[in-house]
Amino acid sequence: MRVLIVESDPNLGWLWKRHVERFSAAVTLVGSQQEAVDHLENAEVEIIVLDLVLTNGSAIAVADYAAYRCPEAKVVFVTNTTFFSDGSIFQHIPNACAFLPSATAPEDLAAAVEHYGTAS
Repeated sequence: MRVLIVESDPNLGWLWKRHVERFSAAVTLVGSQQEAVDHLENAEVEIIVLDLVLTNGSAIAVADYAAYRCPEAKVVFVTNTTFFSDGSIFQHIPNACAFLPSATAPEDLAAAVEHYGTAS
């Protein structure tokens, strides 16, 4: 399973990366919209863990580009805000499969990635 994590906080991203790698996933960690797009231009991914609020760039733009470049890739959104807490993200982003708080335990986030990454 190939996973892309897009998270502006390198410490949080690294924590998630280590937990997801425990499921034998090949994980790439980037911190911005541009880095995510660059990665998607050169590599296929099955699942993307994407912070809804990026310091540099737009998570919605990353998800939109992923839907075009890797239409089978699923997106697990994480956020520390209440934006889209009504579930409307699933109406706006067709490749969204989960919406979790940033404070989700890393092992639970990794289990969600493993579940959605291996689901048909």
